[in-house]
Amino acid sequence: MIRKGTSNDINSIIEITKACALKMIANTIFQWNEFYPNKEAFQKDVKRKELYVLEIENKILGCITVSTFMDAEYLPICWLTPNKNNIYIHRLAVHPDFQGKGYAQQLMTFAENFAKENHYTSVRLDTFSENLRNQKFYELRGYQKLGNIYFPKQSESPFNCYELVL
Repeated sequence: MIRKGTSNDINSIIEITKACALKMIANTIFQWNEFYPNKEAFQKDVKRKELYVLEIENKILGCITVSTFMDAEYLPICWLTPNKNNIYIHRLAVHPDFQGKGYAQQLMTFAENFAKENHYTSVRLDTFSENLRNQKFYELRGYQKLGNIYFPKQSESPFNCYELVL
């Protein structure tokens, strides 16, 4: 079941994202670290009512942020659609113990359906340039790679921006 996330979910979500970060670091993917993602980001997501969690048998296995807010870092990208009426995906995570079971696909399908049902023109996101698994995941869903941005607190390497026109 996918439902709106609450402030009571944040500790469980942080456990998931820390486990994901450790798994990525073990695979020499330095996408997440001690600075990101953090509780403040998820608290902001809850306040904006943009955080969703995947819960099975009262256990949170994953999360996704489905936002209408465009980060300033995205401004230089030549997007396929105008910078209005877009959805932005952030902080997609599934606990490593439950990866490879289609849960990330379910979360993305939920976000894309939300965007379609609410008449958004596209779904936008970024993923780490060195995370080839994530890039393939999004490209197989029809997302187009459009350019790079940087988040210096996360990595010196760029993040690839993707867009799916609905």
